[in-house]
Amino acid sequence: MKTRKCLECDEVVKGRVDKKFCSDYCRNSHNNRVNKDSKNLIRNINNRLRKNYKILSELNITGKTKVTRTKLYDKGFDFQFFTSIYKTKTGNTYFYIYDEGYLSLDNELFLLIKRD
Repeated sequence: MKTRKCLECDEVVKGRVDKKFCSDYCRNSHNNRVNKDSKNLIRNINNRLRKNYKILSELNITGKTKVTRTKLYDKGFDFQFFTSIYKTKTGNTYFYIYDEGYLSLDNELFLLIKRD
């Protein structure tokens, strides 16, 4: 009978024939190490979305507010990260981070809105 070794720590694996790890700890450690790059990308994007959402929520208390581009930039808003786009029949394009959105107006102004 062939002895099987744990893919993480090289200990002898006992149990089922298709078992690859000696313990849950080794299985989790192995999968975390293998998926590290993709998880970091997702984590970084989610952190940026969370930050953008927080900025819009803090500035848009009433549900409809006008702010300058400078004010958004000063707070650290990143215009590259949003969750959806809504185009109206009149041609306006709203960018949303979950339920908080913004519309670019004239003169470096933005209309912040909250979707119901």
